[in-house]
Amino acid sequence: MATRRPTMMDPPIESLLDKVDSKFTLVTLAAKRGRQINSYFNQLGEGLGAIVPPQVTSVSRKPLSIALEEVAAAKIVFHRVEEDAEGEEAPAEG
Repeated sequence: MATRRPTMMDPPIESLLDKVDSKFTLVTLAAKRGRQINSYFNQLGEGLGAIVPPQVTSVSRKPLSIALEEVAAAKIVFHRVEEDAEGEEAPAEG
């Protein structure tokens, strides 16, 4: 029985791709959330509190790694915005 070799990437990309519809969505989602986490850490001393803190406990100090762990834990999800016939975004319901 072949054992899986440990890699530097944790969580594995294969498990992350199960949470989203494409690699491009994963990259966009993780990059956006990574910037939000970075902004959160930068404004901690100012006491503003306008940005959502990391949603998972992580040993990593890198915002992108924390964002990928959030995707793997299903704390961060994406919603595809539907476009109407003219190519404009449809108004959000709710």
